Amino acid sequence: MPITALTSKGQITIPKEVRDALKLKLRDKVSVVVEKGAAIIKPIRGNILDVGASVKIPEKEKPIEFKKVRKEVIRNIAAHAASKGK
Repeated sequence: MPITALTSKGQITIPKEVRDALKLKLRDKVSVVVEKGAAIIKPIRGNILDVGASVKIPEKEKPIEFKKVRKEVIRNIAAHAASKGK
């Protein structure tokens, strides 16, 4: 079982054995889900097209702020990736 340590900045290094098993490469994104007191690391696969039309914009909010849309898209990508991992 690979072991890693938490830094003073709250960071960890994902051990090579785990990176290899998850096929993680430099700059890959992962989601971290906490379930029953355990952290589960899931790779985020796919691209923005996988969640096309998933962001609903109410008419009253148009024009919208780009940062809001980006945040919502990232949240949807993570949810989509997490659901495929199950």
